[in-house]
Amino acid sequence: MLLTGIITLKSVTAIKLIAGEPVILVQNGKILEKNMIKLRYNQDDLMMQLRGKDIFDMNEVDYPILEPHGKLSVLNKSENLNVTLKDLNIRPRKKGISTELIRDGRIQEDNLKAPNLSNEWLFNELIDKGVGNVKVVFLATITGNGELYIDQKNDKLKDVQKAEEDDSIIK
Repeated sequence: MLLTGIITLKSVTAIKLIAGEPVILVQNGKILEKNMIKLRYNQDDLMMQLRGKDIFDMNEVDYPILEPHGKLSVLNKSENLNVTLKDLNIRPRKKGISTELIRDGRIQEDNLKAPNLSNEWLFNELIDKGVGNVKVVFLATITGNGELYIDQKNDKLKDVQKAEEDDSIIK
């Protein structure tokens, strides 16, 4: 292991042999079939990895690059890049890390102490959100700036239930 580390520090060729190198799969909107064949990578693999990056349209992609560790890095076309708050000169609010307050119907008492919250406060918030009983809560969290998220165990979402009944899958 030490020898491998020393060799890869000194030699770019050794790094490429041991770790591999990134491979471009699409260039200027054209799929590079030879590169995909060389990697034993097919269209399904490419589309699956793109969907994992929230890209559902090949027209949005400039350069997807398969990294040596198997993950896909993607450079989107400039016109498809997301506008950031910085682009709009807007200062973002700090969110902070979410803290679990309720998990599977049980209050996480230790987590209420950290942001100086109380059971009474939590019950009042639940009532304000139309939740009458802690036991029906699957997950409740709070962000560093006080935003509360509540998910009930048996949500009544008709579209989701219909999809589950249809066994719908993406093809």
